[in-house]
Order: sequence, then C-alpha cells, then structure tokens
Amino acid sequence: MSKALLVHPDDSVATLVEPVAAGESVTFAAQVVTALTDVPSGHKVAIRVISAGDPVVKFGFPIGTARTDIAVGAHVHTHNLATALDGTLDYRFTPSVPFVREAVAETATFQGYVRSDGRVGTRNEIWVLPTVGCVARTATRIAALADAAHGGAVDGVHAFTHPFGCSQLGDDLAGTRSILAALACHPNAGGVVIVGLGCESNQIAALLAEIPEARRSAIRTLSTQLAGDEIDEGVALVAELVALAKAERTTVGVDKLVLGVKCGGSDGLSGLTANPLVGRMSEAVVDAGGSVLLTEIPEMFGAERLLMDRAADEVVFDRTVKMVNDFKRYFLDHGEPVSENPSPGNLAGGITTLEEKSLGAVQKAGRAIVSDVIPYGGQVSRAGLTLLEAPGNDAVSCTALAAAGATAILFTTGRGTPLGFPVPTIKIASNSGLAARKPGWIDLDAGAVLEDGFDAVADDLLARLCDIASGAPTAAERNGEREIAIWKRGVTL
Repeated sequence: MSKALLVHPDDSVATLVEPVAAGESVTFAAQVVTALTDVPSGHKVAIRVISAGDPVVKFGFPIGTARTDIAVGAHVHTHNLATALDGTLDYRFTPSVPFVREAVAETATFQGYVRSDGRVGTRNEIWVLPTVGCVARTATRIAALADAAHGGAVDGVHAFTHPFGCSQLGDDLAGTRSILAALACHPNAGGVVIVGLGCESNQIAALLAEIPEARRSAIRTLSTQLAGDEIDEGVALVAELVALAKAERTTVGVDKLVLGVKCGGSDGLSGLTANPLVGRMSEAVVDAGGSVLLTEIPEMFGAERLLMDRAADEVVFDRTVKMVNDFKRYFLDHGEPVSENPSPGNLAGGITTLEEKSLGAVQKAGRAIVSDVIPYGGQVSRAGLTLLEAPGNDAVSCTALAAAGATAILFTTGRGTPLGFPVPTIKIASNSGLAARKPGWIDLDAGAVLEDGFDAVADDLLARLCDIASGAPTAAERNGEREIAIWKRGVTL
C-alpha cells in the first residue's frame, strides 16, 4: 500500500509520497483507491471521476483541464491534463481577511553585523564587481589573491562576474547597471571594489551615480586600461577596504533579517513539504517585523490571486496586477505562451501544469500580507512581504533577491542543484531521497515533515537559519559555489 497526500478536501487528485505499481492500493486521508497503472513518487492519482473538459483540482484550486475522461486511480499527468492559462487577465481587488497568528519568532536571534544605516549583514565580506565581462577574469584574480592575503580579517573576498556591461542599450544596460549598483550597496559587503575596463558602455562613473553618497566611502574603483599593474592595484584596494571593514557580530532579532525565498528544480512534493515549510519561516520573519522577498513572477501565473487578495491596500494590489500582466505581455510579445513552464525536470518530478507549479511555489510566502512591489534591480524598503520583478531562472532570480537586499535565501528543490549566490543560500530538499543522495548540496531535509510534522521541522529550520545567519557555512559556501547572473532582455550590438 502506497501513501498519498490530499492537500484540500475539494481536490480531485492526491500526490504520491512513494511510487505505486498497477493494482496496488493508494491510501490518503483515511481513504483508499487502486492504482490503474504504475505511478512514480511525486505524481498524481485521480481520487474521483473527472470528465473531459472539467477542471482538475489540487490545493483547492484548478490546476488545468482534463483532456479526456479520467477514472479513479488513474495517473494524472501531461497525457490527460492541460493548462488553462491564456494571456493577461482583469482582476478585482477583493482583500481577504488578514491572517493573524501568535508570533513564534520574536525571541529568535542571530549574530549579525550591524551597519551604520541600521541594516544588518549576515556576512562581512569584500566583493569585487566587474563593470563588464572583459575584466571578469581580472576581478577573479584580484579576489583570489586578496582572499589568500586578507581572508582571515574578513569573512572572505569574492568576485561576482558576468558577461555583460557592453554592447547593451537602453533598459537592458540600465538593468545591468542597477543590479551591480544594488549589489555594491549590500549589507553583507563591508567594502566593494568596482573593476572596469575603461571603454565599456557600463562606465564606472554612471554606475557610481546610482550608489548613494553615504555608501561610497566603502567603494573603491579601478579602471584597468589606465592601471600599470591592474592585479597589484586591485589587491591593494582590497587591502584598504579590509582595514575599514573590521566589524564584530552583535546579537539581533530575526526582525533584522531580509529573507529571500526561492524554489528551483521542483518536484510534485515541493508544494507540499519544502515550500510550505519555508512559508512558515516567511510568516515568522514577517511577524517579528522583518522582510521577506518573493520573486519568480512567471511562477505566480495561475496562483496570482492568492497574493493579490493579500495586498496591503489597493495601491499594492494595482502594482501587483501590473507586474503580473506586464510579465505575461513579455512572453506574448516574444511569441511565447504564458504557460511554457514547467521544465523537463519539473515534469519528471510530477508537476504537470504551470498552475500546479505556481500554486505550490507561492506557498513559500506563507500567508503574509503583501506590503510592497519592486522592479528588477530595486531594493527592499519595507517590512513585510515584498514582491520582486524577476524571472524564474534560478541564477537570475537569486541574484535579483541578493541585489534587492536579501541577507539569506531559503532555496527549496526536489531535483537538486549545487548553485550558490552572493548571500548564504540554504538548500532545502522536498524529499528525503534527495537529501540522502546529495548531502553535499542539501542543508535541510523537508521530507522529514511527512514523519515528524511541520512544527518540529520548522523549529529545526529556524534554528538552522539563525546559525547560518550567525556565520555557519551553507553547503554551497563550503563548496565555493558563489555566482551571479543578470537578466538579459535587449539586443546585443
């Protein structure tokens, strides 16, 4: 007998926790059906008759339309379920009753670096940022030599390279510049060396103009075409910043966290284990007075109303509507359907439609009120849940989260990935098989909620989050996985 999960009493499908063979029983919510075919773990079986053209329901919401009649016990996937998403929509502001619960994180603390502007870093590092891809390798060499010389005085010296900064125009170039300027302002960076070539479109002067005057004392710049020995000069600039960046960790509450939440390589259990677990962290941080950033706008399609109904006011609602519909037009203007997601890995893991993926993905926000909406390259300025414009791509969206001010990222995955980003990125497996198979990648096993319950594992995750915010390395940090990726949206000259 195989166990399955029923998310909502109105659902017409249940999700398998373990694979089942044809003819075997599937048990869910004290009920039993017989599987008509072999069905993998994370995939769905029908628990009631579904007629062709009827909605298939999971999470209490439609996740698409039945292509054919579906019998009880049938495997429900791409062969008999189709998306119902199509283009932009009109929305009406119908705010839901705010979710109120007793805050559980008010006493949770971590050891952070309190900056002069009141923000708190989880690391005290020196970052080396190239303005253009031409000096990416130069930036890497500077960071490696400086880290070997000065790494013990700070938490590390790291270069974040990219291939852009030249042959870009208009909004595309502006996006590159805004991301780099935002990273240069990050509280995890005690100092930043900006390395330019000299002839690139993304000129150092224009980049500095987007960095507040108060931050520039922690910025050094290097134009390599004008330097004698750019490596020696770059290492010397890092040494200057190391001397200025000395800081001690101080006990602060989780209200000082800016938490980014992200899912990547999801499977059919992501929306049932890992993402709701992260949702509890989002609620805890927001309840304590902190900030949470949610992005991956295409992975809100089909579930956007859940967020719109939690908008703090009609202004935030209107901005959410605009962001969602503008992103849909971005797809349509390029001749692509808005429902192109899920990825091949998602499909193999049991996710069938974008509606299903989105309904699982927005679980990462918990039931927090949406307090703000910011553009790509923007920075968080309010407590509560902020929606950030960025695509679903793991590297691009996590870079946007870091640039927006996230000081830690909770990253859920059902398939696994080694990627790491500028800020501590805590990998959370949706299933115990992945956690056991890839212990070098995974920081916490959310599959444990199936045995231990959400409360116990949420306590473990909160403690782990506070430990990492206090300096304990993530798996990605131990592996030296630190990258950025910038969203390329325009022509290349």
